Amino acid sequence: MESMKKKKLRAEKIYTKLDPIYTMEKTALNYRTPFQLLIATILSAQCTDKQVNKVTPLLFKKFKSPQDFIKAPIEDIEEAIKSTGFYRNKAKSIKGCCEGLINMYGGNIPHTIDEMIKLPGVGRKTANCVLGAAYGVPGVVVDTHVKRLAMRMGFTESSNPDKIEEDIQKILPEERWRRFSDILIYHGRAVCSARKPEHDKCAVADLCPSAKE
Repeated sequence: MESMKKKKLRAEKIYTKLDPIYTMEKTALNYRTPFQLLIATILSAQCTDKQVNKVTPLLFKKFKSPQDFIKAPIEDIEEAIKSTGFYRNKAKSIKGCCEGLINMYGGNIPHTIDEMIKLPGVGRKTANCVLGAAYGVPGVVVDTHVKRLAMRMGFTESSNPDKIEEDIQKILPEERWRRFSDILIYHGRAVCSARKPEHDKCAVADLCPSAKE
């Protein structure tokens, strides 16, 4: 069993090696306001950021505020977001989220994770994504890539996103939580794929337990 001290040192080395390789923005989703980012993040579940970015320009022309989504027939929202997949559930989540924003926060996006996750359709992943990109709030975004890489790199033994978030928070200072999430996401897309990690192309293969198996 690797000690916490060794885990922290290895995480630091992986961070240092991968940080200059992936220079992308905090999110690949296009948005102008925190509200738009929240809606786009809900749409990004089980969908590529590229596809979401194709849908949102027209969506945000038609629906400019939480009130617009609340007033609209759900069928109109479904039609506008259909190509992102799971559109019925997403339309329901968006409507519920907008109602929560109005009823609980006067239409404003809250600044804390505890407030964010009270919104219908918003889990910790979505909350951390929005808070980190829009307000710079420290947080670990656990998507499928982060989950996979955190397990392969030996930073967690759990498949539970909340536990993975907690485990990553223990090995890095909070100012690096969000950036480390982004690094793992980009590395997961580029090199450490779900089907077959490309160990020969991996800049941190010498630091990764799965590459030695």
